[in-house]
Amino acid sequence: MSTTQASKIEIRKATSSKISSVDFENLSFGAVFTDHLFECDFKNGEWQTPVIKPYAPILMDPSSKVFHYGQAIFEGMKAYKDDNNDVWLFRPDENYKRFNNSAIRMAMPEVPEAVFMDGLNELLKIDKDWIQRGNGSSMYIRPFMIATGPGVVANPSDEYKFMILLSPAKSYYAGEVKVIIAEHYSRAANGGIGAAKAAGNYAAQFYPTNLANKDGFQQVIWTDDATHTKLEEAGTMNVFFRINDTLLTAPTSERILDGITRKSLIAMAEKEGLNVEVRPVIVSELVEAAKNGSLKEIFGAGTAAVVSVIKGFSYQDVYYEMAPIENSYASFLKEKLTNLQNKLAEDTFGWTVKVQ
Repeated sequence: MSTTQASKIEIRKATSSKISSVDFENLSFGAVFTDHLFECDFKNGEWQTPVIKPYAPILMDPSSKVFHYGQAIFEGMKAYKDDNNDVWLFRPDENYKRFNNSAIRMAMPEVPEAVFMDGLNELLKIDKDWIQRGNGSSMYIRPFMIATGPGVVANPSDEYKFMILLSPAKSYYAGEVKVIIAEHYSRAANGGIGAAKAAGNYAAQFYPTNLANKDGFQQVIWTDDATHTKLEEAGTMNVFFRINDTLLTAPTSERILDGITRKSLIAMAEKEGLNVEVRPVIVSELVEAAKNGSLKEIFGAGTAAVVSVIKGFSYQDVYYEMAPIENSYASFLKEKLTNLQNKLAEDTFGWTVKVQ
């Protein structure tokens, strides 16, 4: 294992790579990780020397506060390799800002930009060979932070660990998606942590999603906690509805994650001249549109899925399915966005950032 120093990051390279054992054509999302990870600890009120080291388990105190009080946040990002073997990130500044917004909400220290961005860039350069070329291939990036301070007193930790993992990825949420509209369970509430990418938000979704799975649905469309009349998110994705030729999506709020794919699709749709309305979307409005045939499409949007078409939805034990549509907004916008991300089309928005 060799140790070198690069821009104040300690680098310990693995003595061998496991890349030859990976079947890149049959990847299970988020199950395979590269040779290295990035790690930086927060202790004594300041960030310590960051390190890139071989991917391996970590040793933690059983009383670490993350296990007891749930101080844990994360981000989801992607990197892409173009035909020249250059690596590009998609809107990393937005992920960085959202990560620290989550940290503030969870009473955790903000990660300095140099630690986050320099660590990410250096890690991607070291494990560059793991990034496959081609539309549909990417490197999924998982920055996260957990409370590592010991003790079971219910207060914020004074020690934290920030890490970045890399996982080569193919498309996610493949296949037909049918959803059920939530009538009882909620993903988030006003004043809560719905707008943060906090681990507990996702854990709370698992049980209602399991119930939906047993009834033959892949995901849940979440509604507002107060009235269960406003459509908010679909599973772990922001959600769009096309009624006639208008694209609708809910505004961000304390309950709804400020999705980077969401805001990118809105900007692209508007630039292409599509009619986009960011406003509350009511369940009764969706049901009526499904009944009269004006509901053309529903699709989810997120970093992992990019765009995931929703075939139909169930509400109050009635199932509604959209007829297949040619030239769908979902496929049009997904192609536009993935071409931009993969550098197959000009980035007129200035969203892609070269790793160098």
